Amino acid sequence: MMQVLPSLTTEHLEISVLQPGDYALLQHYYRENEQHLAPWEPLRETDYHQEAEVQKRLTRALTGFNKGRELHFAAYFPGENEIVALATYSNLIHGPFQACYLGYSIAGKYQGRGLMAEMLIATNAFVFEQLGMHRIMANYMPENIRSERLLQRLGFEKEGLAKSYLKIAGQWRDHILTAKINPAEID
Repeated sequence: MMQVLPSLTTEHLEISVLQPGDYALLQHYYRENEQHLAPWEPLRETDYHQEAEVQKRLTRALTGFNKGRELHFAAYFPGENEIVALATYSNLIHGPFQACYLGYSIAGKYQGRGLMAEMLIATNAFVFEQLGMHRIMANYMPENIRSERLLQRLGFEKEGLAKSYLKIAGQWRDHILTAKINPAEID
């Protein structure tokens, strides 16, 4: 069953769920930001940015959304056709856990303008208020000071260090574990 795709508006951004037809925009975002994102992402297969692969990933993501398992947001400036930032909420777990993981990135040319925080304030609110999540977890490498500051500003709290947590840029890397509890559910 197809769910209604959320559309959010902030002071500077329009935010929507990525769909298979958005493949060219996503291809452009990753190609333009390949060097900028490389230190923070896994190594990619050679066909990762090819049209067919991007369309397959977006189709799987939309299926995951319709099954209540994941949500892939893209932010744009109003009236423009360029992805500014991405936010993915994955492994949405319902029942007694009611939690998910957050991953995000911003185009290199838009860093330092507060746009990632603006996007995540809106998307986190949606995940808490509309999807009923109790907890959002976001992890970052210790040297990623920008992510550390962003998550602190958004109210995420450090919960620990995971040794050799993810294979990033071809190396197993430690990550700081953080989480934010739904503000409406804090006593």
